[in-house]
Amino acid sequence: MRMILLAAALLAGTSPLAAQTASAPAPILTTPEAKDVWTHADPEVARVTHVSLNLDVDFATRTLGGTATLDLLAAKDAQSIVLDIDNLAISSVTDANGKPLKWAVGDTDPELGSALTVELGGAQRIILTYRSRPGANALQWLPPEMTAGKTKPYLFSQGQAILNRSWIPTQDSPGIRQTWDATLTVPGDLVAVMSGEKLSGDKGETLPDGRRRFRFRMDKPVPPYLIAFAVGDLKFRSLGPRSGVWTEATMLDAAAREFGDVEKMIDAASALYGPYRWGRYDMLVLPPSFPYGGMENPMLTFLTPTIITGDRSNTDVVAHELAHSWSGNLVTNATWSDSWLNEGFTTYFENRIMEALYGKERAAMYADLDWDNMMRDIDANGGQTGAKTRLHGAPGDGTLDYTKGSNFLRMIETTVGRARWDAYLKSYFDRHAFQPQTTAGFLTDLRENLLKGDPALELSLQLDRWSYAAGLPDNAVHHKSATLAAVDAKLAAFNAGGPARAIAPEGWTTQQWLRFLNGIPRAQSAARLKELDETLGLSASTNAYVRSAWLELAIANRYEPALPSLRQFAGTVGRGLLIRPLYTGLKRQGAWGDTIARDLFARSRATYHPAVASGIEKILAGD
Repeated sequence: MRMILLAAALLAGTSPLAAQTASAPAPILTTPEAKDVWTHADPEVARVTHVSLNLDVDFATRTLGGTATLDLLAAKDAQSIVLDIDNLAISSVTDANGKPLKWAVGDTDPELGSALTVELGGAQRIILTYRSRPGANALQWLPPEMTAGKTKPYLFSQGQAILNRSWIPTQDSPGIRQTWDATLTVPGDLVAVMSGEKLSGDKGETLPDGRRRFRFRMDKPVPPYLIAFAVGDLKFRSLGPRSGVWTEATMLDAAAREFGDVEKMIDAASALYGPYRWGRYDMLVLPPSFPYGGMENPMLTFLTPTIITGDRSNTDVVAHELAHSWSGNLVTNATWSDSWLNEGFTTYFENRIMEALYGKERAAMYADLDWDNMMRDIDANGGQTGAKTRLHGAPGDGTLDYTKGSNFLRMIETTVGRARWDAYLKSYFDRHAFQPQTTAGFLTDLRENLLKGDPALELSLQLDRWSYAAGLPDNAVHHKSATLAAVDAKLAAFNAGGPARAIAPEGWTTQQWLRFLNGIPRAQSAARLKELDETLGLSASTNAYVRSAWLELAIANRYEPALPSLRQFAGTVGRGLLIRPLYTGLKRQGAWGDTIARDLFARSRATYHPAVASGIEKILAGD
């Protein structure tokens, strides 16, 4: 197919077929739409195929120091290789025999960091000695008081999208897949975990100085943003033959209960779209400052503790990260302009897993809420003509790459039939396993292997409009939930002036709560808000989703009795999905809200991941 001309084949002088053998480096795409503008690298000239890290974790200086050994694939006439770094302190660069190589660091770009150019002199392996800086964008160093146990420090990385260049000198692009191994040396009372196979056991190797050494390996080529680690006072609980959960001791029982269905999820996903190819599926529940709901690091999904609500109603997040083991980790967007190929596919796949485990109505409930979010985001980004509502290209505010992307695939399923669609999608993952992909490449594959020259089907699907045009095509599919329809009836009664006591939300899931709270008109009287809060206990809710939705409503009305709850919430929850809307809402309230927002940020900034803190700074600046 036209989009899988392999740079590896070009560089090595072999055929594309030969370049895809098991021992060959992962292929890259060389079509124009696969050019990644978020990297300094030129992988068609020289690229990284393997990264070997040997790093010491220093909590006192909040830095990582050691070496990165890079295996390279270079064209015969390649004089140098260009790597991505972000504020790394490079001490030396040598070849495999210790011969010094010339290197230079280019100007710093505020988004991309710097280009590190190394003159190769024929080297196929280079060794970089370096140290990260305090404040590295991918790393969050937590003092003991910001952990669950409150006694020992914690460190974790979050590399997506291009943050890993702040601790790994490599080519930081999703289209340049790399195998890796790592040795981490940490304080003796802490445990290190990584997104790869453990080679040194759960407790590592104790060194003469009392520290511990942990070794890991990933023998499958992955995009570099998926290299991830954490260090803390971590404990493990097995959940089945292929799965388990890591977290601090105080959260271990609750996490194990919440994720008890994970083995069933793996079985359901494998039955849909082929075998799980990564060996184990373990999870790590991080402290509240983790900026996302989850992160699909291979073999070790990172999860926020905010999804632990005791009723498993938010385990769709686990299903989502598991689904990434196919869409995202196995087949990856070649550039971040096509992030919907990761997130849209995964959101669709997640819904299919939830349906397989819990039935059509529960899946319909998630899909119905996704529809609401999609329509809200389209409106916020210019409506049917808004350029930021396109799938291909930089997404706008919100989650359209998730919701519009998944609806695109749901539309195809509805049009061609589930059996035919599932057979195609399973074969798609097989054909492109461990390879990058573009929107153009996906459409080519779809036409060749699903449409097969059927012009009527091509016309009905509107593939190019879905992929490249603004707004929502008229063949979008809205799955409606009977469960949420019942909530809508109670919402309508309340909005018509009915009493809050008639809502009777006992037994509601997170999704029902969100449908209700997000459906309340933003303009409310203080008396009405007081009635809601006192009847439903919203300011004291332990469900972070409910609390965030309530605080959004309170902020929209400048309801000051909710401010103590807001201050406590903003200082203990770092998940961007739940925090950013609160700062955005405050900013929209003029001087009143701006003053509160800046005070909140000053109090809470140290508890946020650098990526979340940066986003909030932009909100406060009016960007």
